[in-house]
Amino acid sequence: METISKVQSWRTVDLIYCGVFATLMMIGANITSIVPFLTVGGVPITLQTFFAVLAGLILGSKKGAIACTVYMLIGLAGAPVFSGFKGGISSILSPTFGFIITFILCAYVAGLIVERFKTRKSYIIAALFATFLNYILGTNWMYGAYKLWFAAPEGFSYQLAWLWMIPPMPKDFVLAIFASILAYRLQKTLKIIPIK
Repeated sequence: METISKVQSWRTVDLIYCGVFATLMMIGANITSIVPFLTVGGVPITLQTFFAVLAGLILGSKKGAIACTVYMLIGLAGAPVFSGFKGGISSILSPTFGFIITFILCAYVAGLIVERFKTRKSYIIAALFATFLNYILGTNWMYGAYKLWFAAPEGFSYQLAWLWMIPPMPKDFVLAIFASILAYRLQKTLKIIPIK
């Protein structure tokens, strides 16, 4: 009976953690609503990457990915939780939707690395690699979207797509390091990822 109670308790806690990170993603997505000038070439400078990476580092691969998936599904269901308080199934056609999908992978990969290696260095590597993945996959999705189904601005090129990424890039990589330090310290207290 005590064992069943413990399992249920942990399941409840896991749901709460996933809900918290899904909520943080929603808040991080709409920083541009407070400071609208943080948009370059249609790409909003947000805190979503930071929270996605942090979710993976703190919750682990599966729970981190679930938190980001919950965030994405809430947005696709119509809740205005994407950047600029947008939402709905039509968001899939947005050139920046690739970043939202990639958040799930970022959280999963970051979590996977720290589940295997629990050193401070591995947390930093996991955070930086996950952020790198976000940029590579998200930018290529955006380029493809503009070329295939979205009206591209005049003179749009692959190089221009990457130029749009330069303003948020330093912020995201600095925040990735901050996320790794924060997660490493929190993990010792919370112990969400089981130590093998």
